Amino acid sequence: MQTVDFAHFALQPGDAVLDLGCGEGRHVIAAYLEGEVQSVGVDLALDDLRTTREKFQPFAREDDSRRSFSLASATALSLPFADNSFDKVICSEVLEHIPDYRGALAEIQRVLKPGGLLCASVPRRWPEKICWALSEAYHRVPGGHLRIFRADKLCREIEALGFRGYHRHGAHALHAPFWWLRCLFWNSQDSNWLVRQYHRLLVWDLMQRPALTRYLERALNPLLGKSVVMYFRKEATS
Repeated sequence: MQTVDFAHFALQPGDAVLDLGCGEGRHVIAAYLEGEVQSVGVDLALDDLRTTREKFQPFAREDDSRRSFSLASATALSLPFADNSFDKVICSEVLEHIPDYRGALAEIQRVLKPGGLLCASVPRRWPEKICWALSEAYHRVPGGHLRIFRADKLCREIEALGFRGYHRHGAHALHAPFWWLRCLFWNSQDSNWLVRQYHRLLVWDLMQRPALTRYLERALNPLLGKSVVMYFRKEATS
C-alpha cells in the first residue's frame, strides 16, 4: 500500500533515494522496483528493518548492477550520511511520531541535494482528530502519534527550509473509516465483527484492486484521504 505516487516523484536512473522511517519497507522496496536507483531505508526499529529485509528478498535482482538496496538503523535527528547525499527523500507517516520533527526536517534538508525532491506525508487533520476523539489509547501507545498537523502550516515550515512545494494530494480514503472503527472498538478491535469485516474488505481491495474501489478511493481522496501527501523541490540556492 503505497502513499507516494511516483507519477509526481519521478525517479531518474542513478538516483540515490532515502526512505526515512522506512518501517516495514513499503516505499524503500517500491523505489527499488520503480527505477534504476540506489534505494536506502533508515529506521530506528531493528525488528522492522529485519521484516523489510525479508520482504525484499523475493524482489532482489542480484544480477542488475543498476540497482542497489540497503538498510540502516539510525535516528532521524542524526543521519549517518554526508551533506547533499540523496537525490530523493521519502518521509511518509513519520513526522507525527517524532518529538523534534523540526530537527528531522533539518536533517532531510542537509542530506538532500540542491534540486532534489522530497515527498512528505502525514495524517490528514480532520480524520485524525476523529481518531483522537474516539480513543485516547490510539495516540498514547508507545511510538504513537504525538501531534496533529495542519498541512498548510507544515508546508510553510518545510518551504522555510529552502523548499518549494509543487504538488499535494490525499491518499487512502478507504482506510479512514477503518481507523475510526478501530478507535471506536479499541479494546475489542481484534475480535470485533465490524473491524474484522472492514479489514477483509481492505485486504481484498489491496490484492484484487477492482475498478469500483479504485474509482471510489480516487474520488474520495481529496476530502477523506487518511493521509495528505506533499511534494517539494529543494531550491538550488538553499
